[in-house]
Amino acid sequence: MPVKKLNKNEIRKDGRAYVFRVSEYGLDGKRHQYKSPAYMTFEEAQEAEKKYLNKYKGVEVNQHITFGQAFEKVYEYKQDKIKQSTLKTYRDRKVYMNLLWNVELVDLNENLYQKWRNQMNKTNLCDRYKNDIQKMIKIVLNYAEKHWDFNLRKFYNKLEPYKTPGALKKEMVYYTPQEFYKFIDIVDDIRFKCLFKTLYYCGLRRGEARGLQWKHIDLFNKKLHVKQQVMNPSTTNNDAQWFISNPKTNSSIRTLPISDDLINDLTELKNKMKFIKKFNENWFVFGDDKPITIYQMDSRNRKYSLLAGVKRINIHGFRHSCASVLIHGKTPITVVSNYLGHADSTETLETYSHMFEDDLNDVPKYIDNMLDDLAKKFTNPIEAN
Repeated sequence: MPVKKLNKNEIRKDGRAYVFRVSEYGLDGKRHQYKSPAYMTFEEAQEAEKKYLNKYKGVEVNQHITFGQAFEKVYEYKQDKIKQSTLKTYRDRKVYMNLLWNVELVDLNENLYQKWRNQMNKTNLCDRYKNDIQKMIKIVLNYAEKHWDFNLRKFYNKLEPYKTPGALKKEMVYYTPQEFYKFIDIVDDIRFKCLFKTLYYCGLRRGEARGLQWKHIDLFNKKLHVKQQVMNPSTTNNDAQWFISNPKTNSSIRTLPISDDLINDLTELKNKMKFIKKFNENWFVFGDDKPITIYQMDSRNRKYSLLAGVKRINIHGFRHSCASVLIHGKTPITVVSNYLGHADSTETLETYSHMFEDDLNDVPKYIDNMLDDLAKKFTNPIEAN
């Protein structure tokens, strides 16, 4: 429909009186009605109509595009817009999209979604991770709507968050100080002694520990700077391939104090490495000119836990162990959050809320002491005045 002047009672207060309406088939194969905003003059509305009708100019999209094709297009689009570590997450989650992969976007429906959801429920994944995977579907749908004018709201609105009634959080396995002491006492290699102490004392993520270079360690001022992480590009954790990426979040970039115990070990390790001809400050603390591999970290962890006769925790468990030490040491939650590089204290509380349960035992003692102080104050007139 060409440009039309609004009825007298529809003209905007500022005098805008011209609109255009378009009835067309979108790229989803369905007819859509579009009414433009009002414009001040006929010419403005006419020019806006031309721009609208040409909005797909140069965009070649098959209206029968499949979910998989759309996913790949999103991945390509995001290449220069998100971190390499996030792109790796996209690749890792492709495997969970198999049921939807070859389905055309216009054929996505509630029955298919329920099949996919039931399939996901058969996995051992926690609700949080399943919700993260489902976000990938939303990203693809949003891209298709924004860039190709697909109308997928009906399907989008069927996506519900996973929330298993009465679900218990996965048990967090970590070392108590006594267990860690038994573990580290067995470690006979100074490089791995430094590695596991850094993980336990500083609460670093695996990638952050792998990304540490000697230029990030200030032995004189006893500081450790977390500025990067090392990631592997494939889901198989191929250690032959790795890349340096920014830390997980901006909050993950942090400077941590180092204990004297760890400083002494790091100093010993660096003095030994200085005898290697090619050594320089860009070498990785737990490696050489290449970072330590995931396989090496896991195999040594397995070896030492067996020799020490303690339970085996995964590498991330050392980070949980650090959190446990801080929390049970009555460290303020904001400090714990900053130390671990969390985005905010809410994340820390959601992750480690169960560790604060022991503090409940201190509440009755606190109340009794408070009442005793009040009783003494008001039964002693001199003190009361």
